[in-house]
Amino acid sequence: MAKEFSSIEAPHSEFIARQKVFFTASASDGSHVNISPRSTDALRILRPNRVCYLDLTGSGNETAAHLKAGGRATILFCAFEGPPMILRLYGRGGAVSRGSSTYASLLREAFDSAEPAGARQIVILDVHLVRTSCGYAVPLFQYQKERASLENWAQSKGDEGLEEYRREKNVVSMDGLPTGIFDRE
Repeated sequence: MAKEFSSIEAPHSEFIARQKVFFTASASDGSHVNISPRSTDALRILRPNRVCYLDLTGSGNETAAHLKAGGRATILFCAFEGPPMILRLYGRGGAVSRGSSTYASLLREAFDSAEPAGARQIVILDVHLVRTSCGYAVPLFQYQKERASLENWAQSKGDEGLEEYRREKNVVSMDGLPTGIFDRE
């Protein structure tokens, strides 16, 4: 049932493109495991062994901290509609700080320079293993639409308010690990 691949192949890219949500799981030595849902609108396949997603401001910044500490991350997609399947991308990577030249370049090249309200960094994952499995136990759900809540919240805070919020909530992980959010190249 499970199959392993050394890179993202065309059928995997097509499956990913049909999904509406993905989950990022991350951890480093001695940290809590973190799992976060994200909209696939924010994800881009850069190469067969590299993906990135535009990360929006949230109440924590665990993935960035785990990757900065040399930790691992897994991105999981599962079919909530259509034929069942689960696809996982295993790897290591890092977070590219907003305001850096690398961020600006990735934003331009991967996201057509479109930066949503509340964007805080771009997370990159270098994928060393792609694994698919049946997904038979995943329930069927019907997609309705994206929520506007985070965008509305970010717009109401404005740039200065978001900066203050990130300094308060996003500089260290729940385990006290630095996230590097304000590191510049």
